[in-house]
Amino acid sequence: MRRTAASLLCCLLTLSASLALAQGVLISSDRHRPIPLPRPKPLPPERATYRIDELKVEARLTGRVAQVQVSETFHNPSRYTLEAAFVFPLPYDGAIDQMTLLVDGRELPGRLLPADEAAEFYQRIVRKNRDPALLEWMGRGLFKTSVFPIPAGASRTVTLRYTQICPQDRGLTDFIFPLRTAHYTAGPLDRLRIDLSIETSQPIQNVYSPSHAVDIRRNADTTAHVSYEARHVVPSEDFRLLYDVGDRPLRTTLFSYRPDAEQDGYLLLLASPPIEPADATPQPKTVIFVVDRSGSMSGKKIEQAKAALKFVLGRLREGDLFNIVAYDSEVASFAEEVQRYTPQTQAAATAFVDGLFAGGSTNIDAALRTALLQLTDSQRPSYLLFLTDGLPTAGEQNETKIVAAAKAANQVRARLFTFGVGYDVNSRLLDKLARANHGRSQYVRPNEDIEQHVARLYHSIESPVLTQATIEFRVAGTGANQPAAVYRVYPKGDFDLFRGQQLLVVARYRRSGDAKIILRGRLHGKTVEFPFDAHLVRQSSDQRWAFVEKIWATRRIGEIIDQIDLHGQNDELIQELVELSTRHGILTPYTSFLADESVGLHDVAENATTAAENLRALEKVSGRSGFVQREMKARLQSALQPAPVAAPVGDFDGRRPKVDTVRRVGNKTFYRRQNMWIDSMVATRNPTATAERVAQFSDRYFELLQELGPRAARYFTLDEAVIVKIGSHVYHIVPPNP
Repeated sequence: MRRTAASLLCCLLTLSASLALAQGVLISSDRHRPIPLPRPKPLPPERATYRIDELKVEARLTGRVAQVQVSETFHNPSRYTLEAAFVFPLPYDGAIDQMTLLVDGRELPGRLLPADEAAEFYQRIVRKNRDPALLEWMGRGLFKTSVFPIPAGASRTVTLRYTQICPQDRGLTDFIFPLRTAHYTAGPLDRLRIDLSIETSQPIQNVYSPSHAVDIRRNADTTAHVSYEARHVVPSEDFRLLYDVGDRPLRTTLFSYRPDAEQDGYLLLLASPPIEPADATPQPKTVIFVVDRSGSMSGKKIEQAKAALKFVLGRLREGDLFNIVAYDSEVASFAEEVQRYTPQTQAAATAFVDGLFAGGSTNIDAALRTALLQLTDSQRPSYLLFLTDGLPTAGEQNETKIVAAAKAANQVRARLFTFGVGYDVNSRLLDKLARANHGRSQYVRPNEDIEQHVARLYHSIESPVLTQATIEFRVAGTGANQPAAVYRVYPKGDFDLFRGQQLLVVARYRRSGDAKIILRGRLHGKTVEFPFDAHLVRQSSDQRWAFVEKIWATRRIGEIIDQIDLHGQNDELIQELVELSTRHGILTPYTSFLADESVGLHDVAENATTAAENLRALEKVSGRSGFVQREMKARLQSALQPAPVAAPVGDFDGRRPKVDTVRRVGNKTFYRRQNMWIDSMVATRNPTATAERVAQFSDRYFELLQELGPRAARYFTLDEAVIVKIGSHVYHIVPPNP
């Protein structure tokens, strides 16, 4: 690249009422040579542009007002000085106040351009650079600074500070940070860190990120802290945070999304118990820990298991009942029946744990029946934590009979949580035990700490607030003899709600309109109800809540795999798995062939046959493959955010591969076929035959951008030819010859 060749530098911050992106870039001052935005592809040193070493976002949200500071460290690895001006597209007029840009602590002057002048600026840069990436910001004003240099081999820290009013919709405050802009860099971010504090005058109801697995800490009714950190990453999704306030006894929030009025819609329900005072008396519970002490547990594993036992003992409270069952070929209990927690019983149980050692075979059946038969009080929340690192090798060894015996012994609807340690477990048996006994499975890899997994699970369940909870959906106009208005609800069955936990439920709905939602459960032995009103939209006018469909699809795929795993293959389920994977780009190990450019997206029968062959891998119940398949399935079933474009594939090693032939843009999935990107919603074998052909950077191209608006512009900014369906029309965007 020439001496003054710079790149477009991205990634500062905006909050937007829509999902259209608004982000900062650096515009090259070179008037003679077209310079496109950098891409995260390997480049030779002489063509290197810049990279972002670190991105740190700090924000304080007080009510609807956000005070934001974003710091980025940019490094110029080339041999030439990069000269560029900073440009920040605004989300909407009047949204931002007190905007300040600092480069290495020195403030740069800048000015605001109105939307029409900004549009001319964008089009001029796009035409000159022959790069469409800026076009998604058409129709917005911008903030522009003077040119500043980044010397060869040097770094610059750019800091943006501003205040903005966050948009609200139906009581929800919406915070968006365009992380996807960091995709325009010559390499991955070394470190990404986001820290947000929320302070409100009313109690915070729910705090939720549909985009990232954030850590949420809530120590008081009116405050919350949200954080996220990643290393060596190229962000593909914008960061988004939603929260609402109110004074309801049970904190509930409902999103509904229906992109097509002729098709069933999607809903997502969040529910959180109120923040209780630190000295509040929690609901008493019963906990039994069933621990494997067979010979394969010797060494580090038995020591970690003992540490996990001591952690649980240390978290018990007055009013709790407990016991410990240890097993190899024989079964031994700390006590003949559950014990009431006291300092004395805790000390005696700790001594029992210290005396455990590994040896013998594995009698899973006897251990479970011994523990479950000790539970006799159906009025108390009861939890059984079952840990094993192997297959049943003593006593009953048939998995169907083991599951049936455990279910029969469980007379109090205790929730059974299984921990599979290492690759030698029968992972299908553990999944069946958990499903039959109202619990869930967790898997501990050979190099992971057993204590950490047990501690994480126990911390989440130690303070039950509402047990045996169910949700009833009553939608106006639904008759008694009509199909249920809301169906395919996940998680299935009843559930427990715990202090500090936020429940996420997804479902589909047939009928729109006003609805009454009733959450029922048991609290201190009594049945209680929490009704609240909601509305299910007839048709969504934008994609603001499109993530609801993606999360439902993710959980539905996990449920389909679970059904096939536990009950055998079913042609209808396999076809649905392929259809959902194709539409949403959720490539499981069984549908990873969709990433192959030679595979036809709409060869339904052939693709279903291939998926069925791949699903035979579920017959492996132990070993690395069996372990990783169940671990992957569990992640899909409990997903809080949409699954990434690719789930584990290949040899089921649990790592997410690099997929260059599948992209998710907005709410669409594109597949690379025949050197072009094809929208998964274009259901034809010859998509170019009926599509309108539009040359990139032509007058018609820019006319369409104005006509279709910012939401469609993002689909016109891919690097190669694109076939995309918008409404009922299909467009074929063709880049110019190089």
